[in-house]
Amino acid sequence: MQNTSTDYNYLILGAGLSGLMLAQALVSDPYFKDKRILLLDKSEKKNNDRTWCFWSENTRDWDAVISKKWERIAFKGENFSAEIPLESYSYNKIEGIDFYESVFRKLRAAKQLTFKTEAFQSLTETPEYVEVTTSAATYTAGKVFSSILPPERLKNQTKYPVLQQHFIGWEVRTQEPVFDPEVATFMDFTIPQRGNTRFIYVLPTAPNKALVEYTLFSEHLLPDEEYEAAIEEYMEALGASQYELVSTEKGSIPMTAYPFEKHNTRRLLHIGTAGGWTRGSTGYTFTYTLKRTVELVAFLKKETNLNTFKIADRYRWYDKLLLDVLYRKNELGASLFTQMFQKNEISKIFRFLDGTSSLKDDLQIIWSLPKKEFIRSFFGLK
Repeated sequence: MQNTSTDYNYLILGAGLSGLMLAQALVSDPYFKDKRILLLDKSEKKNNDRTWCFWSENTRDWDAVISKKWERIAFKGENFSAEIPLESYSYNKIEGIDFYESVFRKLRAAKQLTFKTEAFQSLTETPEYVEVTTSAATYTAGKVFSSILPPERLKNQTKYPVLQQHFIGWEVRTQEPVFDPEVATFMDFTIPQRGNTRFIYVLPTAPNKALVEYTLFSEHLLPDEEYEAAIEEYMEALGASQYELVSTEKGSIPMTAYPFEKHNTRRLLHIGTAGGWTRGSTGYTFTYTLKRTVELVAFLKKETNLNTFKIADRYRWYDKLLLDVLYRKNELGASLFTQMFQKNEISKIFRFLDGTSSLKDDLQIIWSLPKKEFIRSFFGLK
């Protein structure tokens, strides 16, 4: 028999990046000190299950959990390669376990929050509350924030193109010093493209240690063996005769301009990837989630219906154009990103990807990209 708990003000489904950022923001703001908050996840979040990277001009709030910073990145394309100083920015790496431990220390000290490890099963919304059923109990809350993306949500629509940013990463330790720990390889498109957008991403932490990822922006995933073979080929080309596999990671992030917020209701709001908090054209999540969390916390103080929280900016329109080009002509990704990095200052690119650029900067970046296919996408030509 299930137990029933009632009268939570806020219930957060999922203790991933968006759920933990939201929980931390709520318990850190005196406005919410009297709110009862329930955080649910099927996992205790005690494994180092992923890595987040982001660029920033000010990392003060995250320095305690940043494991490595780079002030230079490498970009490699067929006709353009460069080692790029990041000017006022740094490129930063956070290990999942460090982020989890830091946030949970703050959450455990917050009397208004309860964390439970239970698997979500279903929810039902009524005019007065939302009822959430898990593997162990049923809870009710005035407002629910869900980071759970039902797989059928994107599969059952055809209006918005959906690509995947999919990858397998190996953290390796080599015998030879084949890496420069001061330079992160942001995108290396010199590998075979095979009709897709494919690149190698390298985060070196020592001359003989790095995370090496084989990444695609494409519609369909590959067999694991194909990612792994590509990493092996890359390591051989670097001159690493022998290396130890320290750890692995694997992921797939949907890239789309789909309006996820249309599924929000009066008492239910989707967050994270399920809420459109991932930048559709790149799959970058960390800074976009931080930005949306700040906006959401300010919105909650208005005590109004959740379905009035909107994500309305011109960057979704840019994403829609870019994704349409890559969906129709996936092989153009290498030349598209090469021209972006070749013809624009890195600070301007970062502002554009962060959604903080000026309209003038946006137009300059868009104009630097292959024009023919963008014009076709603009006018809806197929």
